[in-house]
Amino acid sequence: MTKIRFTPGPVGGVLATTIAVVLPGFLVGGLAVQIGESFPLSPAQLGIAISVYFGVSALASVPAGRLVERHGSGPTARAAILLSAASLLAVALLANSALTLTLLLAAGAGANALGQIAGNAALARHAPPGRQGLSFGTKQAAIPLSTLLAGAAVPTVALTLGWRWAFVLAALLALSALPLAPSAPASRRAPGAASGRGAAAGLVVVAVAATLAAGSANALGTFLVDATVARGVDPGPAGLALTLGGAVCVAARVLGGYLADRLPDRQLTVISAQLIVGAGGLALLTLGGNLVLITGVVLGFGLGWAWPGLMNFAVVRLHPQAPAAATSVTQTGVYAGGCLGPLTLGFVATHFGYTTMWLAAASAMLGAALCMALGAALLRRAHPAT
Repeated sequence: MTKIRFTPGPVGGVLATTIAVVLPGFLVGGLAVQIGESFPLSPAQLGIAISVYFGVSALASVPAGRLVERHGSGPTARAAILLSAASLLAVALLANSALTLTLLLAAGAGANALGQIAGNAALARHAPPGRQGLSFGTKQAAIPLSTLLAGAAVPTVALTLGWRWAFVLAALLALSALPLAPSAPASRRAPGAASGRGAAAGLVVVAVAATLAAGSANALGTFLVDATVARGVDPGPAGLALTLGGAVCVAARVLGGYLADRLPDRQLTVISAQLIVGAGGLALLTLGGNLVLITGVVLGFGLGWAWPGLMNFAVVRLHPQAPAAATSVTQTGVYAGGCLGPLTLGFVATHFGYTTMWLAAASAMLGAALCMALGAALLRRAHPAT
């Protein structure tokens, strides 16, 4: 039997693919102020656009998992990159209202689900057990890295060339990931491998926790710039605050994955603790002062949004025979949060203000911490080694 060796290639390819497929949603959030200068875009409309993007991703997640298991991660990752680049170009050329922006994002949302799940499959089948945590942490670090790029695009591109050129450049960046697309063979086993009723119940509870946590944490990437500008901060520094949060989250996800390989049996409990601290960071965003703002951003991004790689790591350890199909179920929870969070929190921000919105997001994140702890207990009962 040929032994699969783990090299930097698969991780780099997964990272490049993930950045390419998540850019559309995060770039809209980061450039919301500049987009709103071209056509009306209220917080509620912005929330609807982002929620539709993640809602379509949620609906596409399970079918995407089946496609990856059937055809392998190489062809599916490349298809996802092309779809994402087409979506970015379409927004740059055709978006002229909140409605068209929403429809164009929805058209490319399947790339998000397909590309991320293809990456999960590639890492699960290439990374040895002693490095899977680091691999998934690095892969998920691509999400806040996209937020970092979106924040950096405000002062470097959107305020100089215009926001449409930022989307054109993002499309070219996405296409550059094509030669790096990861590969993993199609599954030769049925994707519905059983893990026991207790484990299934635990995964459902974890998915609910992911919905609440993702809904809260997505508010950072979607509304942070606009909320900061509403408090009197210039758009440039506001974008840099988003950039700082993205950088902190990149480091936290990679470090968390590294530590997960050394303590693999309690990762869901670790996530629960992270979410409690992250909720405190969201609550701090209701207060004034630059130092408090920076502290809230660091805690909210660094701990409240650092958990998806750890969750995928735990799920893959439970379902090594069909990682794409298994993580597609939990990714549905993440995407459902991405859908419901901006929609509900955007409504709250529009009608009650950003202070109330941040408090609502912090409360939801505390609920996610409780659900994650319950899911961890259920999974430990069904699989003592998890």
